[in-house]
Parts: sequence; structure tokens; C-alpha cells
Amino acid sequence: MNDLRNIVVLTGAGISAESGIATFRGPGGLWEGHRVEDVCTPEALAADPVLVHRFYDARRAALAGVVPNAGHRALAELDARWPGDLLLVTQNVDDLHERAGSTRLLHMHGELRSALCGLCGIRTEWVDALPPAAPCPHCGEEALRPDIVFFGEMPYGMERIEAAIAGCDLFVSIGTSGAVYPAAGFVQMARACGARTLELNLDRSAGNALFDESRLGPAGELVPAWVAGMLAC
Repeated sequence: MNDLRNIVVLTGAGISAESGIATFRGPGGLWEGHRVEDVCTPEALAADPVLVHRFYDARRAALAGVVPNAGHRALAELDARWPGDLLLVTQNVDDLHERAGSTRLLHMHGELRSALCGLCGIRTEWVDALPPAAPCPHCGEEALRPDIVFFGEMPYGMERIEAAIAGCDLFVSIGTSGAVYPAAGFVQMARACGARTLELNLDRSAGNALFDESRLGPAGELVPAWVAGMLAC
């Protein structure tokens, strides 16, 4: 591992699930009882803004009852101590990575504790309920919406992510199904650029065969062990 300098880490719902945040898919997931089209598309927001805002208001309020787990804390330690380049890309919209202490962080799918103006495009920190037609504190227009990347919209920071992957020596995927693009394509991009690839996951992901190494188990156990090994090199 001594030849590794630059790292890109991708995290998904699996790491936050261990803190008690429900995943979106599957039994008990947040979309159980809701069609994706009802709560996570621009069309849904236009058709029923009250439902969409209520859905994300509940998710935002739930953050007060959860705390970062050992996986989040280990990644924050890696962030603080790793001497090379590091980019932590998360598909999660919670703020557990920040609360654990990570700073070299990019939320590609947006953030629950943020509001986006649909007109001026400025993102604003937002911790309370977000009513439909709330005025933007920057332009004054009643166009605030949850700062969530809906299906059909471009994720945040793609140019930065692709540049980091192109220059990384190691790509690590943690707690993600590997089924949602463009994130699902990151491992193939990393391999094409010559990086080593590692998966830390509860179960084998859809792209498991693309990883050089796969370690299966809870993120709260696997991630601290991996980070300890990296920092001991």
C-alpha cells in the first residue's frame, strides 16, 4: 500500500443505515408506499409540491435523532490524517459525514439540510421545515425546493469527481448497491485509469466483479479496519 497516494472513496446508503437512517429501496425503505415518480422527480415537485416537501421535511427532521457511526468516524480520521489527495464522494443526502468531521467531501445527490432556489440556483443551508413557495433569501422569489438531485437531473460535482478518479491510485466503494448511475460507473472509470479498486459492502454489489478486492460485512466494522491499515502503512 506504500505506493498509494491519491484516494477516491464513494459511500452509499449502507454506511448510514447503520446509524438508523432508512435506505430508499427495499422493505421498510423510504419509498415503500411512495412511487419514485411521486417524490423524487421534477414532475412530482410540479404536480404535488406539498407531498414532495412533506416527504423531505420528515427526512430532514429525522436527522436530529441519528449520529455518525464508526464507519463515518473512521473516514473522518482518514480525511484528517491522509497525506495525499482524498475525495469522499457520497450518494447520501444526510450530514453524518460532516458531523463525524470529514471535510474533503462532495454530496453528489444533494443535501437534506439545504434548500435550492429553482430560479437563481443558489443553495442555502436549511434545517427547518421547507414550505412550498418559500421565498429565496437571495433573490426573493418563491422558488425554494429541497436541494436533492431528482431522477433525471445531473448530480453535483461530476467534473470534479471524474478528475479525481482519473488521478487516483485507489478507488473504494462503501455501502452502495452499484445499481444507480452515474455512480455505478465510477469503478469502471477507475479501473480504466489504472487505479486499484476495493469494495466494502454488506453484500456483493451489482458491479462486484469489477473490483480487485471485495470485503463483505458491516461498514461499522470493515471501514475502521481498512482505515487503520491504510494509516499504518
